Amino acid sequence: MTANSLEKHILGILCSVFDAYSAVLFQPDDHGEAHHLAAFFSLGDKIAPAASILPGKGLVGWIIRNRQPLLVPNFDQRQSNLGYYTDGEEVGIKAFMGCQVPAGGALCVDSKRQYSFSDKDHKILQLFAELVSCQKSSGSRQDTAADIPRYFAELGIIQDLRFRYKHWPQFLRNYLRTMTEATGFEYSAFASVDVPGETYRVECESAPLLLSGGKQLVLPMGSGIAGWVFRNEQPVVAEGAHGAPTSMLFGKLPETVPDFQAVICMPMMVNKSTRGVLCLAHTGELPVDEAMRSFVRQSVDHLALFLENLYLKNRLRSILPKAKVHSEGSHVYDPDNAPEPRHEES
Repeated sequence: MTANSLEKHILGILCSVFDAYSAVLFQPDDHGEAHHLAAFFSLGDKIAPAASILPGKGLVGWIIRNRQPLLVPNFDQRQSNLGYYTDGEEVGIKAFMGCQVPAGGALCVDSKRQYSFSDKDHKILQLFAELVSCQKSSGSRQDTAADIPRYFAELGIIQDLRFRYKHWPQFLRNYLRTMTEATGFEYSAFASVDVPGETYRVECESAPLLLSGGKQLVLPMGSGIAGWVFRNEQPVVAEGAHGAPTSMLFGKLPETVPDFQAVICMPMMVNKSTRGVLCLAHTGELPVDEAMRSFVRQSVDHLALFLENLYLKNRLRSILPKAKVHSEGSHVYDPDNAPEPRHEES
């Protein structure tokens, strides 16, 4: 499969995933100034194959210049333009979404229906952009293309877990099982902050290696690779190359725990702070390409979203009993008859 046909294959998958009208990929020319249309997939035949866009020109140019994603749920052609259609076809476009490709350029989709794309779709589009970027340097382009629909399907399974399991322990157990099956790692675990800056605890694992009797394992914040990720808020990826030292996932542990070689430890951010770490481990070598890294990052975002929703539900549950509900319609505020404010005694 040639590079261009592979990219077109990816864009075809994009159109199917988002029910989009067109998907386009722009990449920089040799001079890094103008960006040309490198590949496209469309349900129509009005794409301009020789389209070229300068940074800052139109919506695509805005993404390229600012290196930021862009979501336009209700596209107004009077305000801006796309620049890759011919014969007035752009008039029918009602929604647009695009993001930067890490290797350079922009990946975009559009629709003839308003409000077709959501913020969640933006995260998925970024995953595709990272896969487009990594396939350029991939030694096996066909394998990379095959990973795209597979990882997307796994993300769909993880999203379904959020709706199927309302309680955190159930969700987490099934989440870790899904992650090991999706990535090929033998073991996965989730660790969360116990005492900020001091300790963290291993809450759940895919196989019973560390936890028994329902007890969680509390470790010093400086213990193992997971502790380093908590402190530095950066992921760690080790493929376990031949002859490399054993990866100390949680520091020095009992002899019954096998020696892990390949490891991924990905921080889970909540309110811009690392509140948890997803750990994947394997006893042998395991190549970790950009496709897998992107998938793990997106999966951890789903994990954080579940916790944020759980926090909001618990917060709402605690507030509602204290709320005063007016069941007889609206009430007019009368300052003359309002009760006097109560002051706490000092």
